[in-house]
Amino acid sequence: MNTFNILLKSINDVKDFVNIVNKYDFDVDLTSGRYIVDAKSIMGIFSLDLSKPIKMEIHGDNPEDFINEIKQFIVE
Repeated sequence: MNTFNILLKSINDVKDFVNIVNKYDFDVDLTSGRYIVDAKSIMGIFSLDLSKPIKMEIHGDNPEDFINEIKQFIVE
């Protein structure tokens, strides 16, 4: 499992992120506070506090291609 913090600043960021995540077979979870949502759910993401970074957990093997695609959203 790989863990990163991401920041989705706009509606277009959320749409782009969900489109990328849906291309992959493995599960990706987003955690904000005590809430955990499926990263493939656009409605779930909009239920989170998007004003601060969100913890992303990747549950899959060899997510390098996925990480390269979403690197624009990853923050330290």
